[in-house]
Amino acid sequence: MPIDTHTKILATIGPSSASKKQIAELVDAGADAFRINFSHGTYKEHAERIKYIRKLEKEKGRLITIVADLQGPKLRVGDFAQDKVLLKEGQKFVLDMKPDLGDEKRVCLPHKEIFAAVKAGETLLVNDGYIELKVVKCGKSSIETTVKVGGYISSHKGVNLPNTKLNISAITEKDKKDIKFALENNVDWIGLSFVQKLQDVKDLRKLVGDKARIISKLEKPSAIDDLENIVKESDGIMVARGDLGVECPIQVVPVLQKRIVKLCRMQAKPVIIATQMLESMIGNPTPTRAEVSDVATAVYDGADTVMLSAETAAGKYPEAAVKMMHKIISQVENDPLFFEMMSAARKHPFMANEADAITFAASEISSALKDVSAIVSYSSSGFTTFLTASERPALPILALSPDIKVARQLGIVWGVKPQVNKDSFKKFSNVEACAIKHAKEAGFAKSGNHIIITAGFPLNCKGRTNMLHTVYIP
Repeated sequence: MPIDTHTKILATIGPSSASKKQIAELVDAGADAFRINFSHGTYKEHAERIKYIRKLEKEKGRLITIVADLQGPKLRVGDFAQDKVLLKEGQKFVLDMKPDLGDEKRVCLPHKEIFAAVKAGETLLVNDGYIELKVVKCGKSSIETTVKVGGYISSHKGVNLPNTKLNISAITEKDKKDIKFALENNVDWIGLSFVQKLQDVKDLRKLVGDKARIISKLEKPSAIDDLENIVKESDGIMVARGDLGVECPIQVVPVLQKRIVKLCRMQAKPVIIATQMLESMIGNPTPTRAEVSDVATAVYDGADTVMLSAETAAGKYPEAAVKMMHKIISQVENDPLFFEMMSAARKHPFMANEADAITFAASEISSALKDVSAIVSYSSSGFTTFLTASERPALPILALSPDIKVARQLGIVWGVKPQVNKDSFKKFSNVEACAIKHAKEAGFAKSGNHIIITAGFPLNCKGRTNMLHTVYIP
């Protein structure tokens, strides 16, 4: 069946969606890709879920993308003697390296990197930002603070440092084991948490190589400081609005979201908008009006993919959440204003290189030539398809690749229906006939239509896009 939306849905798998039947229901509801969250679950559970997804691919005759999300460093306070203690505004509170149980005056903070980096005047946020501590004095093993915003605190609550750049790797020893497992199980993308700097992405690249593509999760203010270079080094980006909204002023997050989406589109990198999109559907069968508007805004912005987290992983209504997400996307994309906005935000042609010029021209032709029904993108590396999708044409993009790994990776890219085809890459003379055949079989074209073909020539030369061809189907 042809795709009926351009924006993709990434659903997180968890206890509420762990069986093959449940995953199949989410696929039928509109999920294009699945997230495996290494912050939860066992390798046995993850392996079973990956196996289910690969079986469903064959049964449903479509490729499904798998994203493995690394946990990254987790900064947390230690244990308290009581279930919880109340911190009052204006009181003194100490974080130190002592293993003793905490109370209303102090608690252990077992992260030496924090003590080495934090300075007087900086802020520590605890429990998702609900508690705010102002640093008064800091030493090698003790930080004295004043409580600026009080509240209850309990064992193992997370700590965020919005003003502090920590000398800590984004990749923990646990992450290294998770990466090994993910690559052995042929996941398509690996999500990197706690990105602070460009080197974090380069470090993951050394471990992953070309076995998977990298999604950098933007959740730290320091990553925003070097945004362009981080996007350039990454294969894709996730706007992780949860932690980003804790570490940055919350009113800045929508502005950053638009800036990041625009930059990713300029660099032809897929971008995922994540966190709290339909949060209320964790426990309710319908979302709030504000949540619907939030999802719609991400679609209007031109995001490649929108993500569901706890809504599908642990919520009561995972299938309903995916269906609702799909309905919102469909409604937005059927608005005539949608493609006007996509067109208005396109790259300017005089800034284009050869590859950009080809894909820009393909989008122009798609709106100028009568009865154009699809763009067929030949891509052995994914490069041509990424560029074609970045133009946001008002047509489906049928991506043909000889490599199933590349084809699966394209499943989170805007407007793309990926397929594997090796024969069309053997001879240039096969290109036109194969494009027509696949476009018809996918339901994207029929007699009397034109299709547009973009490709790199020679066909198996990766990283080139230099061919544009229009075909009339008699």
